[in-house]
Amino acid sequence: MTIQPNSIEARDKAYQLHSYTNARALERDGSLVIDRGEGIYVYDVNGNKYIEGMAGLWSVGVGFGESRLVEAAARQMAKLPYYHTFTLRSHGPSIDLAEKLIQMAPVPMSKAYFTNSGSEANDTAMKMVWYRSNALGKPEKKKIISRIKGYHGVTIASASLTGLPNNHRSFDLPLAGVFHTTCPHYRAFKQENETELAFVERCAKDLEDLILKEGPETVAAFIGEPVMGAGGVIVPPAGYWDAIQKVLRKYDILLIADEVICGFGRTGEMFGTTTYSLQPDIMTLSKQISSSYQPISALLINENVYGPLADESAKIGTFGHGVTAAGHPVAAAVALENLAIIEERDLVGNVRALAPKFQSRLKALESHPLAIEARGVGLIGALELKPREGFSAGQLGPKLLAIMLEKGLISRAIGDSLALCPPMIITESQIDTIFDTFEASLEAFAKQLAA
Repeated sequence: MTIQPNSIEARDKAYQLHSYTNARALERDGSLVIDRGEGIYVYDVNGNKYIEGMAGLWSVGVGFGESRLVEAAARQMAKLPYYHTFTLRSHGPSIDLAEKLIQMAPVPMSKAYFTNSGSEANDTAMKMVWYRSNALGKPEKKKIISRIKGYHGVTIASASLTGLPNNHRSFDLPLAGVFHTTCPHYRAFKQENETELAFVERCAKDLEDLILKEGPETVAAFIGEPVMGAGGVIVPPAGYWDAIQKVLRKYDILLIADEVICGFGRTGEMFGTTTYSLQPDIMTLSKQISSSYQPISALLINENVYGPLADESAKIGTFGHGVTAAGHPVAAAVALENLAIIEERDLVGNVRALAPKFQSRLKALESHPLAIEARGVGLIGALELKPREGFSAGQLGPKLLAIMLEKGLISRAIGDSLALCPPMIITESQIDTIFDTFEASLEAFAKQLAA
């Protein structure tokens, strides 16, 4: 891409540091600047049209340009553009949203607590777990177990929970007291001749062995995504979550369900917790809660968590945690309207109805000579490319990604896996367009490699 002097692309690379980006590569190549969006499509500043196959960052459930969300934001901005929930203060949108989320919860929950991002939600969950342990007179019970390839955010605490090396390298992470157990990716982590059932049993045993090694009296919580997203769309094997939860119950360890990607319909149920029969003590929510039209996230905590926390706040005199924009009235109003759209238009039903088509077309790509595995559930999936001589791990994915972009499809390369997570408003014909483009991109890449 040739970048003209003083263009918006030139100004972008001159003034902005980007997330998850090689900064020197950005200086050299510049970025794709998106100008507007409509439905499942976005348009760059040059007028080029793309299918947003990742719904932004796994998050724009109702699609781009939804006028009801714009109007909800404008109404609230005019009425009360900002207020907080500190020190016995509140406002209508946060109250309404808290009530709605508790009512929607797939398992009994006591209270909602608002933050601004999935990272902040998981960071806060970690602090709540520590606070609760102190309240219970168990100051040694503070360790938290996550999983290799799990993704839980990028704050110091949530990045520690994340089990991806590039979120730790040069950041001096993870923090002490955070441990990572086996990733439930059967193909990648199975042992020779190990059945899927035996793999599940080993995952549970690895978790139990880690708990026993650290001391059950020191382990407070386990955090996991129902389906791992940014680790490569890793769908747990049958029986995995039952086996894991059995271990957690045995040692009185809290379960934190990170629903930041799975929540609000992505798996074909309102929550991944329902899809995989989880019984979490804490749920963290973000992304599709507002379709990312406004930054907002939430924690739902059950009485087992809330009771000790409330007692400790009474003892100290305050729950000394909070951020300025948490439960922001405009963000909460948009989230409420977004959830209303999801329910009124039965977008979860749309996911459920179209999932067989989506997963069938994805699975068909697995037979391509460049592919090694297709994975997915609901309207989320990934195709992983085979290792290839002359290429290091993680080099093939970005090359295929660039070809897909040229053909008008935005995906995301997670190493050598190409992920898809389109808006939940997608139609059957649009799914065909996505996978026709994916197939054409694979063919073009194969010719490029053979040249």
